[in-house]
Amino acid sequence: MPHIAQQLPPTSRRVELHTAPHLNQAIRERTEAEVMRLEQAEPQAIEDRLRALDAEWDIERRLQLNASVASTLGLLLAATASRRFLLLPAAVFGFFGQHALQGWCPPVPVMRRLGIRTTREIERERYALKALRGDFDQLPDTAAPVPERVRAALAAVDA
Repeated sequence: MPHIAQQLPPTSRRVELHTAPHLNQAIRERTEAEVMRLEQAEPQAIEDRLRALDAEWDIERRLQLNASVASTLGLLLAATASRRFLLLPAAVFGFFGQHALQGWCPPVPVMRRLGIRTTREIERERYALKALRGDFDQLPDTAAPVPERVRAALAAVDA
């Protein structure tokens, strides 16, 4: 019998694996269009977009806020109106657990239809823009000592 961890999707791809292919494709095309738009842009436009990406909330952050708000609302309503509202935080945490394991819960399809991206999808755009900006052009060739190449590669990614 396979270990349970072997049956779970990889964390970095679990939302994409549980999203309709046409939605993943639409998000990918939107990202590609943005990078294409900036391909010939002034350096400041790329800087501005990178700052916007720093501020973009990924789907995980939005789900966390959604769960927090819904649970708090359920607790407040249970304390002031009816104990039946305790079902709301119970359902929210059940779905949140399902999301942690599978990458799916009821708000995910809605958020994906709205174009909300995963961290991986946001980072894909970030690294494409950094490549356009030339951040990776100065990496030493393979003849350079390994520690120097590693430090240069990590510095390029941090730029």
